Amino acid sequence: MSTDIPHPADPDLGPAPGTDRRTRRNVAVLVAAQALIGSQMPMIFVVGGLAGQMLAPNACLATLPISLIVFGSMTTAPWLSSVMQMHGRRTGFMIGALGGLLGAAVCVLALSQGSFPLFLLGSYLTGIYMSAQGFYRFAAADTASEAFRPKAISYVMAGGLVSAVIGPQLVKVTLGATGVPFLGTYATVIAVNLLGMVLFALLDLPKPPPPSAGATPARTRMQLLRDPVIAVAVICAMVSYALMNLVMTSTPLAVVGCGFSEGLAADVVTGHVLAMFAPSFFTGHLIARFGATRIVALGLMILACAGVVALQGVEVENFFVALVLLGIGWNFGFIGATTMLAGAHAPEERGRVQGLNDMIVFGCVTLASLASGGLMNCTGGSAEAGWSAVNLAMVPFLTLAGGALIWLALRPAD
Repeated sequence: MSTDIPHPADPDLGPAPGTDRRTRRNVAVLVAAQALIGSQMPMIFVVGGLAGQMLAPNACLATLPISLIVFGSMTTAPWLSSVMQMHGRRTGFMIGALGGLLGAAVCVLALSQGSFPLFLLGSYLTGIYMSAQGFYRFAAADTASEAFRPKAISYVMAGGLVSAVIGPQLVKVTLGATGVPFLGTYATVIAVNLLGMVLFALLDLPKPPPPSAGATPARTRMQLLRDPVIAVAVICAMVSYALMNLVMTSTPLAVVGCGFSEGLAADVVTGHVLAMFAPSFFTGHLIARFGATRIVALGLMILACAGVVALQGVEVENFFVALVLLGIGWNFGFIGATTMLAGAHAPEERGRVQGLNDMIVFGCVTLASLASGGLMNCTGGSAEAGWSAVNLAMVPFLTLAGGALIWLALRPAD
């Protein structure tokens, strides 16, 4: 397979003839992968905190398994990105699916033995899959023309709409499938990874072309972070994803803690994940028309509205509306930031900048999920007080991201 295909990040070369035809095929494969293999993430986010609460020696550690998943993603992103730079996306995605399979298998063993440490190990291995899934959006942009790039990214993200339906409903079916709570759900995750791995054989993604003789050397990580567009894109992606995770991780604990059932918690998460991905059918078009920075700003404002709604009460309606707004805000903020980042680096910098971005983003998401359990279970003495603490914690981070966008907009052009 040829690897000397011009990349849209190089404005001097422009998109290769037929690039978007190839991109559309790859997007179809990535959408299917997002829908099928991606269903494991809403499954795990529904039951992970509840299983952690069952196994943990202290209720404040209930969301630690979710934190270990995100920590696994953070620590995996740099080396997995390097693997993809050297050996191609397909290899990296297969490694990710294998990590998800092994992680679920270890969690099955942990649940059968009642072992919290073993459950944490399985959660960490699941993070390998989460890291690989994060690169689906970048893979969609690899061969896309500049005009089609935001649409390709958003279409792939839209595949999560199907996973949002499949995942929580599989939780409902599998919750009582075995004598051990949650074991059937994790066994189903094993099957999901096995079925999904075959999809990656259909990808047609070239490796990044090597730098031409006399080309400007790729920038170092510190040089990349000093690029204003890259820096602001990373900050906005970090805040959008971390705040979404902070609130979503606490949601099953809050719903059940306020007297509702696990089934209702799954329905709330379903509504949230649907809202995360349904806008993707038009987010790319909005970015192409209005620009990525405006869509990111809109996403941050919607995230703020989610917090306001959540603070108004703990009725079923509050949970549903707040989590739907949370999903829409994440979609605009994260896809907009991804589009900003995808257009701000050269092909030879792809592996370095994408791995660096996801390491930072998921590092902050790890901290958010760690804080989520502590805020939810260990502040105020009630589920209502904990839920309020979780949503109030959004304020400083939204201020940071909003300030960064304003700084970028007011900064004099180079």
